[in-house]
Amino acid sequence: MSKDITINVGGTVIEAELGDGPTAQKVWDALPIEARGNTWGDEIYFSIPVQAGEEPGAVPEVDEGDLAYWPPGSALCIFFGQTPYSPVEILGTVDGDETEFAEATDGAIVRVEKAAAS
Repeated sequence: MSKDITINVGGTVIEAELGDGPTAQKVWDALPIEARGNTWGDEIYFSIPVQAGEEPGAVPEVDEGDLAYWPPGSALCIFFGQTPYSPVEILGTVDGDETEFAEATDGAIVRVEKAAAS
């Protein structure tokens, strides 16, 4: 099953893909998710209705375009730079130009949903 998703941040829409790990599956099962986003450094993050502990593969550094789960805040993070606050679990990656999210402001509505089947 494809885990293609669409991320809409304040009207900027980009496709992305979730991986196969257990936390990525929990996020997939919780979709669609809509929340007010927060910005910090080069990322947008927002609380989601998913509870998961830190996985053994959690990392303190990310690549631009990574999607990650931050356990202390039960948050989904979209990175358009390399600024994680603490270790995160990489869940997937943005398929488009993640730097388009750099224009997002605190409080922007973020909607993450399963991509329409082609």
